[in-house]
Amino acid sequence: MGDNELAADQAAQDTQDIQALKEERDSLFDRLLRKQAEFENYKKRMDREKAEFVQFASAEVMKELLGTVDSFELALRNAASGGSGKEEVLRGLELIQKQLLDTLGRFGLKAIEAKGKKFDPNFHQAVATQATEEMEENTVIEEMRKGYTLNGRLLRPAMVSVSVKKD
Repeated sequence: MGDNELAADQAAQDTQDIQALKEERDSLFDRLLRKQAEFENYKKRMDREKAEFVQFASAEVMKELLGTVDSFELALRNAASGGSGKEEVLRGLELIQKQLLDTLGRFGLKAIEAKGKKFDPNFHQAVATQATEEMEENTVIEEMRKGYTLNGRLLRPAMVSVSVKKD
């Protein structure tokens, strides 16, 4: 075999190698496109399942709250009929509030303890200060609006009045 034949054989082998590499590249590119399409379909399915979960989770909360709505309707009917005194209506409303908070508590809602506690900007929003000598500085004196956490995360800070040193 001469150098020309060796060069021709090598060129033929190189052409075959190049063709094999092109086929492998095309195959890999096709697999990549399929995986991308599968991933997009997966993302869409996850988004749809997440939306359905939120929808049904909301439905469960609504179902639980219907008992409280029923209690309000009964209290309003009793108050409108004049069959109950002020004390009874007040007691009924207190029971409904407890029922509502108990229901929300089962879903992870918890009131933030504020009054008498040290001011914590992570859970309290100071809207006023009050000079006093009776309490240590930066202590919550009054709670204007309750704050809540949901499953350990802040949902709404408590609006509070905080003590400051008296001059």
